[in-house]
Amino acid sequence: MRLVCDTNVLISGILFGGKPREVLKLCATGKVTNFTSPDLLKKVETVLQRPKFGLDEEQVYSILRLFRDTFSIVKPELRLSVIAADPDDDRVLETAAAVQAEVIISGDAHLLDLAVWNNTPILTPSAFLDTFFPS
Repeated sequence: MRLVCDTNVLISGILFGGKPREVLKLCATGKVTNFTSPDLLKKVETVLQRPKFGLDEEQVYSILRLFRDTFSIVKPELRLSVIAADPDDDRVLETAAAVQAEVIISGDAHLLDLAVWNNTPILTPSAFLDTFFPS
């Protein structure tokens, strides 16, 4: 299954656990394939460097290396303007379009409000797990 996880899912999964971490474990074990892009990885880096997370430079780069080793990286050619309220969210949609993702996983209200984009459902980590990997 081809996924695109929003940066908030990646960061929450690494730093806080819970359902986002369960999604990351599925990626790490090869049960699903998460696709990301250089733009999304740059956003992860920027967010992880915020003082509130208390991570040093080596910790941030270790997380980025882990993501680069675990995820498939694509460079979307299509540039979109779908979410006027938060244009950064368009990077998630661009990545999903580039790989014909089957699901977008996000905790972001702007993306979740779309519910479905380009025939691709947009689900929270919990809804994704309940739908595709019920326990």
